[in-house]
Amino acid sequence: MQVIAFRPHFSRNTLLLMLAVAAVAGGLLSWKSDFLRTVYLEHQLTTLGWVVNGAILSLFALGVLRMVTIFLDYAREEAALSRFIRNHDLNEENLLEGVPENSLIAHRFHTMQQLFDSATPINQSALASTLLASESTRTSFPKYVSNILILTGVFGTIISLSIALVGASDLLENTVNVSGMGLVIHGMSTALSTTITAIVCYLFYGYFYLKLTDAQTNLLSAIEQVSATYLAPMFQVEPETTLYEFTGLVRSLQNLVKRMEKSHALIMKVEKHLLKAVDQYQERAEKVDIDMSTVIELLRKGFRLREGE
Repeated sequence: MQVIAFRPHFSRNTLLLMLAVAAVAGGLLSWKSDFLRTVYLEHQLTTLGWVVNGAILSLFALGVLRMVTIFLDYAREEAALSRFIRNHDLNEENLLEGVPENSLIAHRFHTMQQLFDSATPINQSALASTLLASESTRTSFPKYVSNILILTGVFGTIISLSIALVGASDLLENTVNVSGMGLVIHGMSTALSTTITAIVCYLFYGYFYLKLTDAQTNLLSAIEQVSATYLAPMFQVEPETTLYEFTGLVRSLQNLVKRMEKSHALIMKVEKHLLKAVDQYQERAEKVDIDMSTVIELLRKGFRLREGE
């Protein structure tokens, strides 16, 4: 039995961890709700903070939602792969028993079987590269969000500082301009809030994006191991394997010829004994005929019978 380096519940455990971290974060937000209300909601001269922070949170939410759907898909793929490995270890006649037909391992099985039936050489490296390229497209949006999430905070900071500079300019023009001072404070507050939002979202999102890539690596590497360990011996024919099997066939034929020679020698020996037994039987039969003739002649003479009687 081959040992496959595969963690069958990696995606499910990651989802549970994400849920636990989200619950802890929700508890912290509830605990510091007064501070957050002061920073994000109160004394906002413009809607800039709400717009930028809303954009950051919306982007964060879309990225997390996409990651959750991928984790759920990978959890189903891991369950299908675990069932396939169990079927093989139990020597099931149908390896796809209980395995969804739309799973990656079922698709790989059918692909290799189709190539084998059409007498096409199976290129394991090409199959692995194709699967990796196909799965990489699924994580393109989470990767994009991970790359630009922190930049949205920087963008909000730059805009907020620009507003603060406008307020400082008004303040310098008129020493008693209260609105200018308020605009400066608002700009600095908005810069702080957008930076905090982007950093906190990126800390959560960046960690689980790395876990997503780990889940993808865990699944794809396990599929390639199963293909190389379980499926390749079933479908792939290598010259070395053919030569080895032919050598084994020749050895089996040699053993069969030796057994046939022994059987032939035994049959010849039995035939000689049979011929000898037949010769002995014929000799005894002739002797019995002679003895019977002698007895008949003696009886005829003893009873004084004529020749025909």
